[in-house]
Amino acid sequence: MKQRILNIVGARPNFMKIAPLMAEYRKDPDHFDPVLVHTGQHYDANMSQLFFEQLGLPQPDVYLGVGSGSHAEQTAKVMVELEKLMMRDRPDLVVVVGDVNSTLAGALVAAKLGVPVAHVEAGLRSGDRTMPEEINRLVTDVLSDYLFITSEDARENLRREGIADEKIHFVGNVMIDTLLQLRDASQQSDIRQRLGVTGDYGFVTLHRPANVDVRETLAEIFSALDVVQKELVLVFPAHPRTQARLKEFGYWDEIRRWPNLKLIEPVGYLDSLCLMANAKVVLTDSGGVQEETTVLGTPCLTIRANTERPVTVTEGTNTMVGAHHGRIVEEARRAIRGHGKRGRVPKFWDGRAAERIVACLRRRK
Repeated sequence: MKQRILNIVGARPNFMKIAPLMAEYRKDPDHFDPVLVHTGQHYDANMSQLFFEQLGLPQPDVYLGVGSGSHAEQTAKVMVELEKLMMRDRPDLVVVVGDVNSTLAGALVAAKLGVPVAHVEAGLRSGDRTMPEEINRLVTDVLSDYLFITSEDARENLRREGIADEKIHFVGNVMIDTLLQLRDASQQSDIRQRLGVTGDYGFVTLHRPANVDVRETLAEIFSALDVVQKELVLVFPAHPRTQARLKEFGYWDEIRRWPNLKLIEPVGYLDSLCLMANAKVVLTDSGGVQEETTVLGTPCLTIRANTERPVTVTEGTNTMVGAHHGRIVEEARRAIRGHGKRGRVPKFWDGRAAERIVACLRRRK
C-alpha cells in the first residue's frame, strides 16, 4: 500500500531541503504518494517561482498562503490550515524540515492527530533559547518519530534530551544533496559579470534579528564591513528585513555610497551558489550558508556568538567571529591574504542523504 506523505515547507531554506526528497519519492511511485504543502510563511512570487524552477521542484499541491505576522500569529495560522488539511487527507506520515515556524506547526498538528512525524535536520542545537528557531527545533524533535540527523553531534544532543536511539537516523545533509546536484550549473551563472565583479570579492548575508534589529549591534557589524570593503569588494544581497532596519536606523543611504559594496536585491539559488563558491571569504549569520561554504571550501566568518552547526567549525571552513568589529576585520584580512580556514567535508555530506531517508521510510510498517 502506498504511503501518503505530507511534506511541509514554509520558507526559502526549506525548498533546498525538500527538493531531493521529492525527487527520491518520484523514483518509487508504488510505495510513495507525496504531497507538497507550501504554507506561504515567507513568500515572494518571483523568488519562489525561480527557486522552484531551479531546484526542479514540482509546484506545491497545496498552498496555504498564511503570510507574515508575529511568531504566535504565524504558527497559529499554519496550524489551523494544516489541521483542516490533515483531517481531510489523513496522511500516513508528515515530513517537516529545518526549524521555521511552519516546521513546528506541522509537528504539533500531526502529533495531536496521531500522525507520525519525521524531522529532517533534527538534533541541531545552538544552546541559545533566545533564538525562535531553537525553540522550534526542541519542540519538533520531542514530537518526532523519525529524527534524521546531519552529523554525530546532533545524535548526542538528542540523547541528552532523552530521545530513544531507535528513533535517530544518521543520513547526512539533504541541503548538500541539492548543492552537489546544482554546483556545476551554478558555475554557468553570469551574476559576477552582471555585477561588474572581475577580481577578488567577499560575499555577505545578514538577516538574523539579533544582528539586524538592534541598532548598536548593526552599527558594530557595519563599521567592520566598512573597513573590509576598503580592502575587498563585498557583494551583499540585502534581505528585506535587513533593508528595512538599515533604512529605519538611518544607515541605508550611507552604505550605498561605499565604493566597494555591491548592494543588491536577494538572488536566486544558482546565483547565490556561484557567488559563494568563487568568493575569497563569506561573512554571514545564516546556518545554511555555514554548511554550503564548508562543502564549497570557501572560508566562512559567522557573525554570531553561537552555532547549531558546530561540525562546520570543527571539520569545515567556518570561524565564529561574533558581532565584534575587531574579530570580523582580523579574520576577513586573514582570508584576503589567502590564509582563510580550510576544512574537510563531513561524513555523509555526499549527495545521498535523501536516498538514505527514503530507504528508511520505505521500511516503515
